Amino acid sequence: MKKKAFIEKTANIILLICAVVAIFAVCAITLYMFIKGTPALKEVGVSDLLFGTIWKPTASNPSFGIGYIILTSIVGTGAAILIGVPIGLLTAVFLSEMAGKRLGTVVGSAVELLAAIPSVIYGLIGMMVLNPIMFKIEKMLFAGDATHKYTGGANMLSAIIVLAIMILPTVISVSTSSLKAVPDNLRAASLALGATKEQTIFKTIIPAAKSGILTGVVLGIGRALGEAMAINMVAGGAVNIPLPFNSVRTLTTQIVSEMGYASGTHRQVLFTVGLVLYVFIMIVNFALLKARKRGREHDN
Repeated sequence: MKKKAFIEKTANIILLICAVVAIFAVCAITLYMFIKGTPALKEVGVSDLLFGTIWKPTASNPSFGIGYIILTSIVGTGAAILIGVPIGLLTAVFLSEMAGKRLGTVVGSAVELLAAIPSVIYGLIGMMVLNPIMFKIEKMLFAGDATHKYTGGANMLSAIIVLAIMILPTVISVSTSSLKAVPDNLRAASLALGATKEQTIFKTIIPAAKSGILTGVVLGIGRALGEAMAINMVAGGAVNIPLPFNSVRTLTTQIVSEMGYASGTHRQVLFTVGLVLYVFIMIVNFALLKARKRGREHDN
């Protein structure tokens, strides 16, 4: 008994230490980002920095407006979620409810391989395959338009498609696990009441697994917001209003593109860009917690 009590006490201490380390890491990162990111807000001005649209950090009269960059990240992530989540959820439904064992194994393995592909490979394929296709579409749509600036296919639409593909593994794997965790008695009860299999899936199983599905969506949003390398390769890298055929730049690609040579106020502003990105991710996670809490209250 003494040995068992000692083992349990030791395990509790180890788990407590791990929890404290995790909390400390989050607090330390948050504090560091605010310390490094807020000076530029005071020096440049909150409105000029966050809502300005002109980015010329190396000009004789520098301008540090990141309004278009923030808007691009929001629009790009939102569009990728609108495309990727329905595809991912339907794939998860297929894997958990409809696919046979052999086919499910093949599709599941393909999803796992999709998750294992490095970001730079997505960017390379997008640059070599997707961008030329987009350039052909661009030439067809804007033929004879002297005001249009051709991007060679490196544009907002290419970035959205790449992001939508990249979030699929996360959404599929988390949603599949959540759907499989739904008790079989719910399925049996729905079918016993005369519901078809499709009605059972969409009116019983998916609502029962909505908490886990929301988690997958939020993780997908985090992946889309935080992606840099692939988007840097396919989006063109110019600070523009986020229209489909404009070359654009996101918060992450802004940091990646310029941190290597930035100095002074320019470097401080890039830390502010990182702070904005961090705040966005915190807001998304907070929204998830609220949605899950409301879901539990509604179920009860």
